[in-house]
Order: sequence, then C-alpha cells, then structure tokens
Amino acid sequence: MFRNRVLQILLSPLAMIYGVVVYFVHFFYEIGLLKASKFNIPVISVGNLSIGGAGKTPHVEYLITLLKDYINVATLSRGYKRKTTGYRQVEVTDTALTVGDEPLQYKRKYNDITVAVSESRAYAIPKILQTNPNIHVVLLDDAFQHRSVKPGLNILLTAYDTLFTRDYLLPVGRLREWRSGYRRADMIVVSKCPSDMTEAQRDTVIKEVNPMPYQKVFFSYYQYGYPYSFFDNTQRISLDLGLDTILLSAIANTSYALDYLNTKVNSVFEIEYEDHHIFTNYDVERIIKSYRQSVNERSIILTTEKDAMRLEPFMKTFYEQKIPVYILPVKVDFHFGDKDRFDKDVKQFLLDFNV
Repeated sequence: MFRNRVLQILLSPLAMIYGVVVYFVHFFYEIGLLKASKFNIPVISVGNLSIGGAGKTPHVEYLITLLKDYINVATLSRGYKRKTTGYRQVEVTDTALTVGDEPLQYKRKYNDITVAVSESRAYAIPKILQTNPNIHVVLLDDAFQHRSVKPGLNILLTAYDTLFTRDYLLPVGRLREWRSGYRRADMIVVSKCPSDMTEAQRDTVIKEVNPMPYQKVFFSYYQYGYPYSFFDNTQRISLDLGLDTILLSAIANTSYALDYLNTKVNSVFEIEYEDHHIFTNYDVERIIKSYRQSVNERSIILTTEKDAMRLEPFMKTFYEQKIPVYILPVKVDFHFGDKDRFDKDVKQFLLDFNV
C-alpha cells in the first residue's frame, strides 16, 4: 500500500501534464475550434472514462439484441490491436488479428448485422452508409473520449467496484480524462453490480456519482450462462463443486468472474494476461502445462468469449492435445426494474430522432 502511494506521488506530474493536454482537447471541442461530425442517422455511443473493465462489450451486445429484430444495426469499433489499418467491414471469416477481438465477436454472434472497424469514426460512418444504405442506427463501441463524432445518445459505463469518482488520471490511475467528463453522458450505467444489490447500495452510489439533472442512472449486472465447448458450441456443461477450473483471461478485470466461479466450482486457478493480449505459441505451451499439472481428473480451462477470438489460431493444438477448453458466456441484466426503463429510453431516442 505504501509503495503504491509513493508510486502515485512520483507519477503525479505526468498525470497533470496528461490532464492539461486532455483538458484543452475537450475544451477546443466545446468552443467549436475542433469540429465534431453529426449524421442524419441515430448514433449511440457506449464507453467509459477509464481504460477498460467496465463491460462495454456485453452492453453493446445488449443493445444489439434489443434492436436488431426491429431495425438494421451496425456497430463501429476501432479494432484495437488488429494488424490491419483503415476502414474494414468485418466478416465471419476474419480473425482477431485482422479486425480485433470485440468486432469479430459481434460478427460471429450476430451474423445478420453490419460490423465495421476504423481508426476514424467520422470517416467510417459515411462508408458504412455508402455500402449499407439500409442501416438505421450505428452503435459506437468505446467512443466516449473520441469526440470527432457527436452521438445522439451517449451512454457512460462505470463499474460498481471501480467508480470513476474514485479513480485518477493516467498514469496514476486508469482515467483517460478528468472525472468531470461524465457530464457529457445522457445515461450512466453502473455496471458489474452485485447480483443481490440493495436499494441502500444504489442510493449511496447515486449520491457519489452525483448525476446531472438531465442524466438517468441505471444499475446492471452480469448473468453467466452454461459454458460451451471451444470446439463445438452446441456442447455445454454445468459448473459444480467437484470441478476445478483454470480461468484463462486477457481482459481488463476478472474479479467479477472470479467471484462468480468461486461459488460454483471447487477451485479456480487463474492465468491472466494484459487486456487484449495476443496469444503466442509460448503462451499456449504454458497453458497446456498448467492443465497437465492439475491433479483433478475433472478439470477444465475456462475462458471468455472475447479471449476465445484470440485463442482461435490455437484451436487445433488444444484439440489434438485433448485439452477441455470451455467458454463462459455472459449477458447483461438490470436491477430495480431498470431493464424496461432502459429499453424504453433507448427506443424513445430512436423514435424521437430528427435529422
């Protein structure tokens, strides 16, 4: 604890320099010196103030599921850590290296929607509409700080255990801009809440976040499904207290999944990499070795849907080595009757949209 505090003090000058730069960028957008593009189509942004771990991907999937049966949906992401550049429309035959893990996950799960990646969102939206003129709404993934596009609906996520109100600017903390940036949000979703969250806990968070009069606050949590086989998604298993698991992850925060698994299985051994880590042959050898060292015959490797996109090049290796790899699916739900209210507000935004 003392060491971390000393490190924060030493890094604080860098955080201040970073904060000044970020402040002026946003200030220039506010006064119009930098221009944000607006489009004659509804644009919904889902993002957060920190560098990850708030659950953007499951919330984008929630919106896709909510809307895709009624209107034509497109998602637009940067395609973080892809090896390609420029605008690219995602196909199911792509890989995490060509388009990024999250966009590939969207396309694989929702083949009937348009998924695109580009470093420039302002350039990409017209390209989407040029090739897919029947699109009714564009979902921007992780775009809260990227102000080159002005969304019609701005959804800010902040995780229950790591609220932005308790965080600090990079590199001291995980914030990508000053806390005051939350005021740009139309909706604030406190994500990864306890499944048994109380109204008293809700009220405490609302007081701490201190939403503006025009902002609505919602509270979401994860529901985990039955793990399915990495090799055959029709094969599912039930978690039980006789099962040992190796949680293989390269995501920003695994604490929520760990808390869940610790109530469902006998033991959890974690192999953790940095967020969006590109797996290598060396990594796979280490993972297989860890599995081989397990003393329980009922042991499995469990990973996330996003990580599975980056593990795909090694599927044959795992299969030939007879390593049981399973994927833990997750979906978003809301507390306190917020689901109906959230759905209604999103749909009302679309109904009220004017060019």
